[in-house]
Amino acid sequence: MSNPTPISSAPGNVPKSTPPQAESSTALLNPPVEAETRQPHGPIQVWMHRISVFLFVLISAVAGVLLIILPWTPEWTDNYLLLSFPSLRSVVSNGFFRGICSGLGLLDIWIGFWEALHYHEQQ
Repeated sequence: MSNPTPISSAPGNVPKSTPPQAESSTALLNPPVEAETRQPHGPIQVWMHRISVFLFVLISAVAGVLLIILPWTPEWTDNYLLLSFPSLRSVVSNGFFRGICSGLGLLDIWIGFWEALHYHEQQ
């Protein structure tokens, strides 16, 4: 005795109205409510963020000052690394190359102080 009713039209088998791809895309567009509410940051996380911003600004400022001053000193071309490469030494001692390095130093200082001026704690 066989059942003449096909499996897809059986009363217990109700087809889904939306495909699984549509469900995942709506889940991305409408996140659950608990994902929208954020936990406030604790004091440790706030201080770690402050310290990381301070260290970023400090390292940027120091690297920038070194990149501004160091290319114009004699140590820039008279060092052990460049003594065995005379062609590279002539490129590094070029005024244009030194100016590029100093410009990168100014850019580095600017980025560091921009980060310090635009620092704000998340509410």
